[in-house]
Amino acid sequence: MRLNQQLVQINRNFLICFIISASVSALTAQLLSDYENHLITTITIIVGYITFFGVFGSLFYRDNKKRYRRLESDLVKKELIKLVSSFGIGEVFYLIVRWYSLFYFLEIEFEPFQSSLISEIIATSLYMSVVSVFLKVTKTY
Repeated sequence: MRLNQQLVQINRNFLICFIISASVSALTAQLLSDYENHLITTITIIVGYITFFGVFGSLFYRDNKKRYRRLESDLVKKELIKLVSSFGIGEVFYLIVRWYSLFYFLEIEFEPFQSSLISEIIATSLYMSVVSVFLKVTKTY
């Protein structure tokens, strides 16, 4: 079985971003522990998004700048549209699972740091699975 290098690279970048984003999110949740659970949840997810996509954008650009220079602009546009579509579908699942699971763990009085890490692991696992499936289905990679 031959592994698709672009898909492996995307998933590697997801894992790197996950580790960084999960750490920053957990720290944020703990720092906000005196606030209401819905505020902790919402602010933590926003901070996580900013961190994740900032790091992912940098990694994706670094990994693909040479490859995209060689491709025709129409092919680059088609691939980027498929990527954004796959990520968007994954984000819907991620956001729903992440918000509700983080809120739930806070409500049952888990520590904010712990709640954030557990919900991030659950939501990111689902996100990576959904995006990988959609990238395969759309034949992007």
